Amino acid sequence: MVAMGHVDPVERRFWARETSTDWWDRIVLQVWDESQWLRNFRMRKGTFLELCELLSPALKRQDTRMQAALTIQKRVAIALWKLATPDSYWSVANQFGVGKSTVGVAVMQVAHAIVDLLLPKVVTLGDVQVIIDGFAVMGFPNCGGAIDGTHIPILGPEHQGSQYINRKGYFSMVLQALVDHKGCFTNINVGWPGKVHDARVFKNSGLFRRLQQGVYFPDLILGDPAYPLMPWLMKPYTGALDSEKELFNYHLSKCRMVVECAFGRLKGRWRILLTRSDLSPKNIPIVIAACCVLHNLCEIKGETFMLGWEVKAWTSEVQHLEAEFAQPESRAITGAQHGAATIRDALREKFEADNHQ
Repeated sequence: MVAMGHVDPVERRFWARETSTDWWDRIVLQVWDESQWLRNFRMRKGTFLELCELLSPALKRQDTRMQAALTIQKRVAIALWKLATPDSYWSVANQFGVGKSTVGVAVMQVAHAIVDLLLPKVVTLGDVQVIIDGFAVMGFPNCGGAIDGTHIPILGPEHQGSQYINRKGYFSMVLQALVDHKGCFTNINVGWPGKVHDARVFKNSGLFRRLQQGVYFPDLILGDPAYPLMPWLMKPYTGALDSEKELFNYHLSKCRMVVECAFGRLKGRWRILLTRSDLSPKNIPIVIAACCVLHNLCEIKGETFMLGWEVKAWTSEVQHLEAEFAQPESRAITGAQHGAATIRDALREKFEADNHQ
């Protein structure tokens, strides 16, 4: 059509997409400063390039004849842009000068590569003593982590959709996370339908089994009232509280806030987790897990969490409602209640004694 002397509308759209390609190669890669990288990709250029290098073994294997021209850097950039913004697939496609389907493929390729290559290395317990010392400075002794669950909005699945309606009334998937004193994820469990109570998610997780067997670490973790009181899991006193119980709750709450802040920063950076994702149910857990890995990378690298990214309600109304419902009990949980209460009371007495020194 070009050789015949005119350009039809399809050809004009082609050139518009070429201009967008030029934008990535000549402007973003060559001109953007660190603040522009941070605002749009949630990390500085150096961290981005390091991430691309870490993911290259998996992404190189996924090259096809059609996609070979799309560099690893561009695929990672497309994925991060989609994860970090509420932009539609069409919008991201136009931004980078690629097809809409290419954006979808890039997001899942990069998410799978992050989970396969980095999740075992980045979402890990690390140095337990450093974590315990960190929580001790914050006011709680022998603490190895804080646990909580958060709801990730999704579109209603075609099958068993009612199982995904949470107590707030929208479709969601549950992310359970254990975090260290700095708000980095040390253990995650994702994929349970939103209708399932936090305590049930926890009881059926590998983390619960390892803690119950004493093979994870020999110290305590902290949870909110939705969780079971266990010898290795402390939660607040409820009901009528005297000054000693209020002091215990204050110490616990101060340290447990770190997990709520971690969820806030996770969703503030990777805003795909704030909207009803149009991904398929089988792909959503992969994307959530990838975002958790990226959260840890940004925190470890000291990437700035910019003003304006805050999620206004870090502890969602859903979580408040979840905490009010009676927790499901099991034989394992019920049998441990007495010993756990004794440990909690001992800690309460310690806090009270320290307070009078």
